[in-house]
Amino acid sequence: MPKKKRNYRKEYDSYHGTAKQRKNRSMRNKARRKLKLKKGDPREVDHKKPLSKGGGNGKKNLRAVSRKANRKKGSKSRK
Repeated sequence: MPKKKRNYRKEYDSYHGTAKQRKNRSMRNKARRKLKLKKGDPREVDHKKPLSKGGGNGKKNLRAVSRKANRKKGSKSRK
């Protein structure tokens, strides 16, 4: 059975292009700039207290971690 072709335009319009998602993307990009992570850097920004749980982009709430570590953590907050 052939796979259905993915409609990226529709996906962007219905989810990624919403005001809420653009704001979230902007917050993530600000955090990357604050930690001076450049394009191609394999590390990601980890929010000790996730943005979704009320955390912010202050230096004390940010750290650079490997992609694997950040994905494993998800939106759990450190104690």
